[in-house]
Amino acid sequence: MSEDAVARERIDFLRGLRATRDFTPEPIPSRALQDMIEVARLTGTASNRQLWDIVVVTERAMLHQLSQVEGSASHLAAAQVGIVIANSGTRPQQAIFDEGRLAERIMLAAHAHGLGSSIGWFRDSGRVAAKILLGIPDDRFVRTAISVGRAASEHGRRRKSLDQLVHYERF
Repeated sequence: MSEDAVARERIDFLRGLRATRDFTPEPIPSRALQDMIEVARLTGTASNRQLWDIVVVTERAMLHQLSQVEGSASHLAAAQVGIVIANSGTRPQQAIFDEGRLAERIMLAAHAHGLGSSIGWFRDSGRVAAKILLGIPDDRFVRTAISVGRAASEHGRRRKSLDQLVHYERF
């Protein structure tokens, strides 16, 4: 395969990632979950500080409880797996970039296995509730949850065209 063909294949893979919030009840392969966890472990961070732990949730009752707390993570209720990020940095704003990077890499690992995923957030009292539900220590900052499962439907949202988004040299 030519270098250009390999690049096109990889770009098509990246272009195919879409948020999925509706899942089938079908379980996901354990190999897929292991790959997501390994990709998370290897995700780069500023100064290689790796200021996070992840909590993998597969229990239906817990996924449902997490979907009910304040925020935008209701899609956890239908997911087969939820991955919650617990930051250990003393200044959570410094971890925002790394946390987003981690979440998208987990989603790409799920996508490589043909699985759907979506990022969600806990807000205000939801952050506290999620920490209590999952036994996360008080000194950790919890905001992000990723839902993973087999997509129940195809994605249909339109994206803006390049000419609506991209400016060359100047705005």
